[in-house]
Amino acid sequence: QVQLEESGGGLVQAGGSLRLSCAASGGIFSTYAVGWFRQAPGKVREFVAVVNRNGVTTYYKDSVKDRFTISRDYAKNTVYLQMNSLKPEDTAVYFCAAANTRDQAWWYSGSYFYQPSYEYWGQGTQVTVSS
Repeated sequence: QVQLEESGGGLVQAGGSLRLSCAASGGIFSTYAVGWFRQAPGKVREFVAVVNRNGVTTYYKDSVKDRFTISRDYAKNTVYLQMNSLKPEDTAVYFCAAANTRDQAWWYSGSYFYQPSYEYWGQGTQVTVSS
């Protein structure tokens, strides 16, 4: 079993920045792809970003691609989501999720985009961006 815990959320003004952290325990961190999802009020949960187990390959939701950066620190068993130039529409609960030992087909098929592709989920952290 893998346990994930998000932190770093909070209230920030539009144009500001936040860095979210996803701390992992259990399992072998380097074997998991880790993604970030978010759910805004009244909306479904949506994909935000993902990083592969090697920390090299990343994919982003189009609307955040130029503003957010996902990375991982193997020494700390932590994945980060650096969020810059935040907008009110970024307001949501942000979740991290882990997918165990994904092969090339998982990436080619776009499975990283979908929630059922991930085995483990954190509880979420609230991000609120004011106008």
